[in-house]
Amino acid sequence: MNADLLSSVWQFFCLRGGELSGIVGLSLMVSGSAVIIGAVLGIPLGAFLGLKRFPGRELLLRVIYTLMSLPPVLAGLLVYLLFARTGPLGFLDILFTPPVMVVAQVLLATPIITALSSAAIAAKEKLAMDTARTLGASERQAAWMVIKEARTGILAGIMTGFGRAFGEVGAVMLVGGNVRYQTRVLTTSIVLETRQGNYEFAIALGLILLLLSFVVSSVLLKIDDSKLR
Repeated sequence: MNADLLSSVWQFFCLRGGELSGIVGLSLMVSGSAVIIGAVLGIPLGAFLGLKRFPGRELLLRVIYTLMSLPPVLAGLLVYLLFARTGPLGFLDILFTPPVMVVAQVLLATPIITALSSAAIAAKEKLAMDTARTLGASERQAAWMVIKEARTGILAGIMTGFGRAFGEVGAVMLVGGNVRYQTRVLTTSIVLETRQGNYEFAIALGLILLLLSFVVSSVLLKIDDSKLR
């Protein structure tokens, strides 16, 4: 960045610092909530798929793997139709609000967390299960040991799910509407600023997004390292 670019970015931050803090806070709240919900749904399902063998398991895994690449704009469209006034859940009247943005991001993050958790647990299942049974563990205790052994892979799934949710734009733009002070997040702000020709501020927002992703990933990895000691 040259001096003029840095000066322009600094002016933007000075003029719109309050708005920026709200955008950052909402981005973290929406994506964080979506990943927590996605983990609550995805980790147990991933553990079940990683530990159990049953008819239809392979088909279910293929469906989940397919949903990992679900286009954000399609996820947003499905959620929009679900919560629109004429939709089955339109009576909730939450379209163009943060809660419906969380729903859209849950739809994107959950398949990723489920699939990567399942793969991590399946990779550890045989060895860890045999070791646990040799030590006299019950079926439930053995399953818990497998999950603990696979925690690094599960954590990688959570971080990947967060990255998917935090960095997507199509779904939250569609269901949130990018309403100033209400549903505007970092990614939709980048799109808006770019369209308005404020390239310096758009770049600065992108750097903030990357920095926050780095911080979140570092915290999660630190937690995992402390558990390994």
